[in-house]
This record gives sequence, C-alpha cells and structure tokens, in this order.
Amino acid sequence: MIDMVSGNIFHCRKHSWPSEEYISKTTLQLFDFDSAAPPKHAWRRRLNSHANILKEFSVTFMEALKMMRLGVRLWSYVREEASQGRKAPIDPFTRESCKPSASQGVQLGGMGSGSISRGFRGEFRQLQIVPGLCEASPIMANQFSVNVLSSSRKSDGQGTSSWGWNLSGQHSTYHALFPRAWTIYDGEPDPELKVSCRQISPFIPNNYRDSSLPAAVFVYTLVNTGKERAKVSLLLTWANSIGGTSHLSGDHFNEPFMLVHVICASYEMRRRWSIWCTSTSQASCQPLIVLVCWTAKDNPPVTFAIAACETQNVDVTVLPCFGLTEQSHVTAKDMWGTMVQGGHFDRENINVGRKAYHRHLEIHFVRQFQPRHGRYTKFYGTSERSAVNLVHDALMNYKQWEEEIEKWQNPILRDDSLPEWYKFTLFNELYFLVAGGTVWIDGHLPAADDKSNLDGYRHKLKDVDNLDAKIITAKVNVNQGVVVQHDRINGFSSKELDRINGFSSNGVIDENEDTYQGSLHSSESVDLEETRRTNSLHGPKDDDEDVGRFLYLEGVEYIMWCTYDVHFYASFALLALFPKIELSIQRDFAKAVLSEDGRKVKFLADGTSGIRKARGAVPHDLGTHDPWHEMNAYNIHNTSRWKDLNPKFVLQVYRDFAATGNMSFAVDVWPAVCAAIEYMEQFDKDGDGLIENDGFPDQTYDAWTVHGISAYCGCLWLAALEAAAAMAHQLGDKAFAERCRSKFLKAKPVFEEKLWNGSYFNYDSGSSSNSRSIQADQLAGQWWTESCMQSREIWTGVTYGLAATMILTEMKDEAFTTAEGIFTAGWSEEGSGYWFQTPEGWTVDGHYRSLIYMRPLAIWAMQWALALPKSILQAPGINMMDKMYTSSNGKASTNDIGGVRKLVKKTKCFSNAVFHCSC
Repeated sequence: MIDMVSGNIFHCRKHSWPSEEYISKTTLQLFDFDSAAPPKHAWRRRLNSHANILKEFSVTFMEALKMMRLGVRLWSYVREEASQGRKAPIDPFTRESCKPSASQGVQLGGMGSGSISRGFRGEFRQLQIVPGLCEASPIMANQFSVNVLSSSRKSDGQGTSSWGWNLSGQHSTYHALFPRAWTIYDGEPDPELKVSCRQISPFIPNNYRDSSLPAAVFVYTLVNTGKERAKVSLLLTWANSIGGTSHLSGDHFNEPFMLVHVICASYEMRRRWSIWCTSTSQASCQPLIVLVCWTAKDNPPVTFAIAACETQNVDVTVLPCFGLTEQSHVTAKDMWGTMVQGGHFDRENINVGRKAYHRHLEIHFVRQFQPRHGRYTKFYGTSERSAVNLVHDALMNYKQWEEEIEKWQNPILRDDSLPEWYKFTLFNELYFLVAGGTVWIDGHLPAADDKSNLDGYRHKLKDVDNLDAKIITAKVNVNQGVVVQHDRINGFSSKELDRINGFSSNGVIDENEDTYQGSLHSSESVDLEETRRTNSLHGPKDDDEDVGRFLYLEGVEYIMWCTYDVHFYASFALLALFPKIELSIQRDFAKAVLSEDGRKVKFLADGTSGIRKARGAVPHDLGTHDPWHEMNAYNIHNTSRWKDLNPKFVLQVYRDFAATGNMSFAVDVWPAVCAAIEYMEQFDKDGDGLIENDGFPDQTYDAWTVHGISAYCGCLWLAALEAAAAMAHQLGDKAFAERCRSKFLKAKPVFEEKLWNGSYFNYDSGSSSNSRSIQADQLAGQWWTESCMQSREIWTGVTYGLAATMILTEMKDEAFTTAEGIFTAGWSEEGSGYWFQTPEGWTVDGHYRSLIYMRPLAIWAMQWALALPKSILQAPGINMMDKMYTSSNGKASTNDIGGVRKLVKKTKCFSNAVFHCSC
C-alpha cells in the first residue's frame, strides 16, 4: 500500500471541523497518547478528496494590448538573462510542466534551509532545495509504504509502477496544523489496523537555533485491534535527487552505517499490540543512510541523511540503493518483492560501505541539507558527519519540539472568542516562512558572486564624500534613556561610511562590531553597553543576539528577496514570532537607504534608463542573484520614484521599535528614517505638505496608474510623518519631531479637502474614470497609525490588512466576516484549493495569480491587532504633543490626530521600555 490516492471531491461548507466527523471516536481514543491523535482544531481533508487543477490568471485582450510593449521588453530581458545562465526575477513566459493542483499539505523542515512539501495525499513535491529553483512535480519514488499482507499488484515494469498503488483513501484523513500534520488510516489497508503518521518540523517561535534546522521527523503509531499478531513493515523510499535534471548529473553516492546510543523512555502497550517506528527503548540503534547528491548547473552538492530508531518491537533494515530499469543490480520491483514477502532487507546491508549511483533510489528518514552555509551550520558544521549528528538530534529532541509548539499554539486554539477557521488558518499560513524560498545564513554576508562585484559595490558609493546627510550624535543619560541631537556634516570619513553601510575594511559586514557605537559619536564619556544593561534593553552582543541574516522571496514566481512593499504586510508574522529576524531585516534596509547604486538599468515599462538605486530611497528588494550586494532586481518601473516604499519603511521601523522597546535598534536606524523622510519631500511639488504621484504605477500596485494625490500613498505619507515625529520625540530629536509634525498638520486638511467626497476618500485627485474608485488598501496608513488589471483581483494580504484595521476600530465581527471570504475561497473544501500555496490574488471566477506568495502572512496582522493591549507600546507623548503644537493660525491643534485617541484607551506600555509614555 502506497500513501498516494485518488477519489472524488468531498464538498461541504463548514464553520467547524470536528475531528470525530472524520475519524471514529474509537480510533481517536486508541490514539489518545504520545500525540498520535490529531488536535481538536486543524485543517482536514479526506485522502480520497479530488485534487483539482488550479486555474491561472490570464489577461484580457485589451489588457494585453496595453501591455504589449512591456511584454516585448520583458521577453527580451528574460532571454538576455537566460543567455548569461541566470533566471530572470519575473518570467511570465516559462511555465512548469506540472500544472499546480489543490494537493498541497504542510511543508517539511525549519526556516532558511530549503523545503520539501508533502501533499495531503502523501506525495512529496515542491522541492526547493536550491533557493529560487523549485521542482513542482511529485517524485513518485519518494513514498511511505505500509505492507501487511504478502501480496502486490502484478506489473511487467521494473520501476515504481510495480508497487502496490492500492489505497482507496475512503477511511483515511489528513489533519494539518503547521508545523505539524497527522495522517490517520482508520482500517486501511487492514480493517483491524489503525495507523497514525505524525509529521513534526522544528518551527518554534523565539527559538533561533532549532528553527533553522533542515529536519523533519515522521512518527508512525500502529495499533492492532485484532486477536492475532500482525507483522507490518513500514518502508520509506527516496530518490537521491533534488528534482529536475539533478538525478542525471552523476557521481551520487549513498553510505549506510549505524549509530548506537542509550536512551530511556516509557513504552506502553495498547489494545493487544502496538509499535512505534521512532519510539525509543533503553538500548537503541539508529541505522542511517547518508546520501550525497551532485546537483546540476554547478550548484553545490546536497547531503541528505535519514535515520530510524530500533526499539523492542521494531527492527530497522536498509537497502543502500536500487534502480528503475532492468539493467540495475537491484530493481524497484525486486525491492518491492523483498518487502512484500519478508518485510525487511538483509541486515548485512548496513556494512556494505559507500554505494555510487547514477539513477537510483534509496531509503531514508530525516530531510535535506541546504547547499552553502545556512545558519544551522553554525551549530553542526558542513561535513557529511554533520548530517548524521543533525538527524540524531532530531530523533532525540522532537518531543521537546512538540511541547514548545503546543505551548505556543494552545492559548490561541483554546480562545473560544475566535472562529475555528481562523485558528488553524492563522498557523497554516505560516507555511510560507518555510516553503516561500527562505535563506538564513550565519552572521557574515556571503562573498560576492565574483571579484568584480565587490569593486562594483564600492563603485556604487562613488562621490559619497559629497553626500549631504546627517550623522547623529548620541548623548546618553542613564536614567532617562538616549537623547539624540543632529549635527549636519557634509561628507563622511571612510571609517564612518563603512560602518553606516555595514562594511568593514575588507568589504563584508562585520557582525562582531556594534553599530550603536560604530555609527554614532558619543558626546559624553559613557559606557554604552553598561547603559543598555542598566536600562534592561539587552545585554552585550553574544551568540544569542546574533541571529544571522535572513531572506525570503516575494513568491516562487517572483524571485526577489525581501520585497519591501510586500514585507510591509507579511512582517507582522516575523515580528510576532521571530522579532530578532525582523529587526535584522530592518537593519539591512536601513543600511541600504543610505547607499546608492549608480549603475544604469533599463526600466521595462517605458524603456527609459536610470540608476539602479538612488541614495535616500528604500530599495524595492534586496536583489536576486547577489542579495545584499545588488539590490533592486525588480526593473519594470523605477522604484526609486515609488511613493509607498519610504513611508512603509518609516512605519515599520517605528512599529518594531515600539513593539520591542529596543533603543539600540532605534538609534542604529534613525539616520535612515531621517533620510527616508527627507527624500520624499521632492514629491511635494506644490508645497502643501502632501506628496503627489507621478502618473505611472509608482507604488506596489505596479499595473495601476495614479495621478496627483492618492488615498493610498497619501495616507501612508501622513502616517509616516506622525510615526517619525513620535519616534523623534522619543529619541530626543525635538527639531525633527517638530518638522514632521508641522508637515503633518499642514498636509492633513489638504488630504481631506482634495479626496473626501462625503462618503469615502477617492482613489486619487486626478480626472480619470478611476479617480472616484474606492480601494481597500487606502486604509493602510490608518491601519498602521493605529497599529487596471490588479483592480479586478482580490488580494489576500490586503484583505487581511483591512480586517486588522477593522479589529483596531472595534469592528471585530466585521473583521472576521471579511477575512472569512479569503478562507472560503482559498482554504475551504468548496474553495479553489489554494491551501499551503496561497496566491497573491485571484479573480471572482477563481483564477489565481502568483502561487506561494508572501503577502498572505498579513493574517498575523489580525492576531497582532487582537493582542494589541499586551503587545504594543503606545506612541509616547502623542497627547502631550497635541498640546505643544499649534496650527498655522495659532490655535491649538488638539483635534488633528484622527483616530489615535481611540487607540490610547486600549494600549499599554512595555514594562521594559527605556522611556516613559504618557498613557
């Protein structure tokens, strides 16, 4: 029996998914130990549910006509990149041979070290071991199989077609609650046998070690309800390949061996007979196979390792390799026959030594190793032996992982005020942080792709001595925190420049030096480290504080790292669960704001040319082929003239500062915040305090033209001014606080006068037919102050953001009703089948665009809003500043804050904040 099924759609709209509707109560009781039973709250599917092919978004004839010139330029650019052996970050012309289907399940492994998806019907697919390269097709040889009877379907083939693909799935169910999943076989393949397969990955909030591990553990629990003893064999087969052509690249080899260790654990018999394939006894061995896969296209080799524990009732045997053709020494059919007849392989196989192979399969257990040096190598190194140690630790520690996961999830799962669909969708949307193409490296930046790149980056900073920017002077008061004063300096010394841009003298990030001391000049002789400890911010920088550097793709179709306008929505998940990673990403962007890349780039939308990135502009992304060193891989429009990136940066910085109370972070990024605000002033062409859009898609809706003042960008700008003023006030930079506040007070009535139509804010102040449209995301600035083609799409992340805004304005019921529409269309049984591959958006008729996309992580903005009184620091001094600032006519401006007062009543301060707020 293979864990791969087909069947009919199981249609029924549900508002709750009680497990007893999917599994008999008797079976649930049998598995009510060792976490073998699925949780009460989970996303569920029957294994015989049909996995329909997903329908992709297509443009209309008129849309295609309007974008024809862009399409020609983009096609030419894609071909040019391909000629240089590179993949273009956006390539709408190349399609996967395997069409996407509604078959996904919980992905395997931790963050930043590659990923493999396991569909809800058991197939392993979506291999993304090398960042940016995704093998969507299922690899049929990668399977778990359970054999009870000595029989199999006859076949003349020698490959996997000779295996017994005979599971109906009628009485088997899948249960998902990321990062775990359960598959329950209730009487399949034998009516007296109950089987539970539990999948565990180390995704653990605030655990910056284990969450980086490329490992997953499968725990099989078998219960025999019959009177006779049963002999059951569990088989895992795997191809030494990362998908695509890698299995043909040659020189692959597999090496079996055994680790012996002593462990202690309880062993419980249940209902006459039970076995646990990864349970432990007092004396246990771990048969292992290490597989080295030489990948294609000059990518580094990948080391896989698998292991299983022997226990009192469980023997583990291995077969180092077998092949798919008659020329193989051992064929897939031979292997299957051996398992069906005897249930095991020769024990001598463990001593056969290294086996080379070119097109073979193997048996294994715990998942892959990432090429290059992922963060996990900080703890395990990079040798083949490292893989052995990693899988050993995974088998020894998975129970502790589960305890930490349950401790994190249970408060939300037990909250009766939350809809059931919301609880499991909230956790399951986190799949993207594993499957969305994430890279997590140790503290130092990787070297540039070639020697010229580093010189090129230094070239980007030419003429930097003429930079008219601000270096801040930190004046430290141990009792009152940090007071910041501005000194305008025309030019930096080389040492200051290196530190501000994150470079040491040898051209790489120096993580051992603290930027708090490096980029600032102390005007008093004060021990800054002692100041931090006194103020309970954090201790000296050590291994616990160094979380390395983190990247994640905008999506598997848009291969750009940390796309910032989208990170704006997704970052709530990182801030809530891994705040140190969020601050690390923000520091990377802060350094980028103060740098310039003067190399010429052709912008595909209009064919014009310009520099890659302007100084003072927030980059659209951190690059594709050479991240951190070559930013702005996106080249459809000139994003240095986008109007939403800089305000989004200011808002995120302030939110992160307010949420963490990390004064060191605030001081480090403050020069970039000032530069980002000042850069935007060029877009206020008429001096009314508001920025104007330039009549092209100059914001995240990059197919949507905006004219004049826009509700979306204008609202973000107003919110950014208010956030910058509040942050400046907290840092003691009173001059900049007054500057931002004055702009806000001047711009706010203009915004209302030009856009408010009596019912809502118009889309923009232009004269086009779309100007009086209403856009949900025009509330983005309001949401954050409190916390075309695309116009016919429903954007998942934007909808979640709107729902978060509703929660903040005490419209909780309306918020869940709004967000449930995304669940119904994407995750429910009657929906389009987007589970664990949520796209950027879809049309009303169910056609998706860009599967596995970053923005839907914004559902964590809803959770952030629900937990706001406990988790966010109110902007200090807002009420006091109302009294301090006056309007242009000299009258008090206490009514110009909008909805801030409503929030003040709900928020509370962080107990460890350095400064004191007025709430």
